[in-house]
Amino acid sequence: MQEPSPGYSPATRLRAGTRDDVLAALRSVRARTLALADAWQAALGPALAVPLRDELNPPLWEWGHVAWFQEWWTGRSRQRGLGIACDPVHARGASLLPGADELYDSSEVPHDARWQLPLPGPGATRAYLDATLAQALDLLAALPPDAGDDALYFFRLAALHEAMHAEAAVYMAATLDLDLDLGPAATVQGPGQADAQRLPPAGAEIEVPAQAFALGWQGPGFAFDNELGAHTVALQAFRIDAAPVSWAAYAGFLADGGPLDRRWWDEDGWAWLQRAGPRQVPPGADPAAPALRLSAWEAEAWCRWAGRRLPTEAEWECAALTATGFRWGGAWEWTASPFQPYPGFQPHPYRDYSQPWFGSRRVLRGAGPATPPEIAHPRYRNFFEPRRNDVFAGFRSCAVAAGGNRL
Repeated sequence: MQEPSPGYSPATRLRAGTRDDVLAALRSVRARTLALADAWQAALGPALAVPLRDELNPPLWEWGHVAWFQEWWTGRSRQRGLGIACDPVHARGASLLPGADELYDSSEVPHDARWQLPLPGPGATRAYLDATLAQALDLLAALPPDAGDDALYFFRLAALHEAMHAEAAVYMAATLDLDLDLGPAATVQGPGQADAQRLPPAGAEIEVPAQAFALGWQGPGFAFDNELGAHTVALQAFRIDAAPVSWAAYAGFLADGGPLDRRWWDEDGWAWLQRAGPRQVPPGADPAAPALRLSAWEAEAWCRWAGRRLPTEAEWECAALTATGFRWGGAWEWTASPFQPYPGFQPHPYRDYSQPWFGSRRVLRGAGPATPPEIAHPRYRNFFEPRRNDVFAGFRSCAVAAGGNRL
């Protein structure tokens, strides 16, 4: 069965396109990485110093890690052509940067230790980025134009991994209140984003009929391991917001004293709120824009206050792929679904991507305002701890109905 998609988007071209589509994606995401690196250097100066926080990484570590990951799975791998059959611990060739494994392997280098590493400076890090990209492009160009999914798997993975770190660079800058001149590097319009003339009015809902819906990646092409295991779920009819909840709608909750009212919070959310405090409407925010940088608990509290609920990830995916007028792309959207494997889950060679986080994180769907277009696909499962309010996350809601979907 061919995977449905909202047009032949950059995400679809990368996941299911040809060798040349993957070449273009690698170049595109690298241009974004370098534009962001320039912006960070202009803002912070050559020291590029940031405080040690759970939600941050040293910028030089981030860029070096991107280069390391790319050559680890492509240039240094002797099994890169095997796709998901690759042995993740097979002996690899030497790095283009001596000692790179001890610096940039995120599975082995603890988070807090990254601030103490003898990282190469900006010039040497840029040279490492350039060398690893050239290596990957040469290897990819040597493949036949009609190379199959196994041969392309790790090049696609490297492009998607780098795109994720590019988005992280934008929300980390927002966490530090850095005034970065990001230009087009931070401006992305998701494939489900309607143009301004066709935006749904505030409060507009979409009715989605009861159906048997195929949840998960249908193939062929690239899929993350947590997207595989497609299975049919029985969905009852539901009504879902046509667009994410706006700042104007969220402001009503704030004005009504929602953050101070224990009725709207579960135990974990209330305990978190006492430490973190509620998100306020940012000065100058567009009232019609999606409310962003909210935790899952803030999203759920708003829903209880409004007599609504968060959608399950199956409802979100179904609406995004089947419903007319469903607008997405302006926020990562919290769902009610914990991050869990689909039936028959088998980890892919990048073992740390999904499996360690099952049960401790919450699924988000969609794409945020800084999400590279190579990532934005309606089947993609993002996942964060529910406490996170630094990423560009918001939510949409569903009408509450007796016996509704609880997948």
